[in-house]
Amino acid sequence: MRIGRAKGISDTGRRRLRNEDAYICEPPLFAVADGMGGARAGEIAAGLAAAALEEAGTETRGAEGVAALIAEANRRIWERSLTDPETAGMGTTVTAALVDAASGTVAIGHVGDSRAYLLRGGAIEQLTTDHSLVAELVESGILTPEEAERHPQRSAITRALGTEPTVDVDAFTVETRAGDVFVLCSDGLSIMVADEDVASVIEAAERDPARAADALVAAANARGGEDNVTVVLFEIVAAEEAEEPVDEPPVDEPPVDEPPVDEPPVEPPPEAESASAQGQTQVEPEEASEPEVSRHGAGPGGRLAALFLIAAVLAIGALVLYWGMTR
Repeated sequence: MRIGRAKGISDTGRRRLRNEDAYICEPPLFAVADGMGGARAGEIAAGLAAAALEEAGTETRGAEGVAALIAEANRRIWERSLTDPETAGMGTTVTAALVDAASGTVAIGHVGDSRAYLLRGGAIEQLTTDHSLVAELVESGILTPEEAERHPQRSAITRALGTEPTVDVDAFTVETRAGDVFVLCSDGLSIMVADEDVASVIEAAERDPARAADALVAAANARGGEDNVTVVLFEIVAAEEAEEPVDEPPVDEPPVDEPPVDEPPVEPPPEAESASAQGQTQVEPEEASEPEVSRHGAGPGGRLAALFLIAAVLAIGALVLYWGMTR
């Protein structure tokens, strides 16, 4: 198996003034973080979490590795909140997925109420368990899932990164199949769009992560957009599936020396046959010489004859004139 297409997108939504979500869409690592805290502390916490994951993501393997990355992110956020009073009490959720193409698995680490879904064969499954008040009430039987969706405290979380020196991370591995689509999202999507509607939107986008991500954000905003909306999607395809060919200009290859091909003899023209029959020898044409210069007028001999003629005419004229004067 290998990673196919992937897309991440984040939107402020319609009720919030700023976006405190962060995401990673850098195969083989994908993650979503939803920050919380006063001022801009939530944005800082989410950014610190994403940076910690991104720094060592490509060198990490398995669920334990992902859990270690999240624990390091927790340490950085906690220490920042101790040294910077303006960020005291800040925290963030995080849901991360690391694909191991060699083993055909996806390692997932999770803290908070951001979610990971798997769309397989037209059915969607929530892979993570929300660390939230309403999730605990549903698990204890106090609330039904339908009541939890409308509960006023549905966004109250019971576990987050950076609020304590250490954190308990949910980490596990999922076996993949060709055609699987994984979805990571902040609660800005999950509280606005039901799971089955998430699946329908992805299917309507023909499982194209880019189109599906845009459509999911639009669906959350169409239903009110109460929170920041962040979505990351990636697909799993078979390793032998060929990628789309890329048109490349033809490469001029050097000519290959090939043995000469016997060509049929060229028959001589009729004139040549006639000359051979009569025993005549064809004269090879001489090499072209410099072209002759065309000269107009007489040569040296012609000019001398002309001078004698003129002198004779003048003498005769003089005799005629003298004869006329003496009479």
